[in-house]
Amino acid sequence: MPMEIVVRLDVMLALRKTKSRELAARVGITEANLSLLKSGKVKGIRFETLSRICEALDCQPGDILEAVESRGAEN
Repeated sequence: MPMEIVVRLDVMLALRKTKSRELAARVGITEANLSLLKSGKVKGIRFETLSRICEALDCQPGDILEAVESRGAEN
């Protein structure tokens, strides 16, 4: 079964009552790049950036990234 990685950053932001603008400033990335990450329109993320996001949101990478069965996969 092919898997895809789904970004759940919007869920963590809501749980932590944090705005994207605030997180971007704390992590040191642009709001535009954070928006692309939230929408899953990126091909990758640096571990350093992921680490800073996790530190800012007091969470683990698995709270932000989830592997799910690809939508086009047959059962």
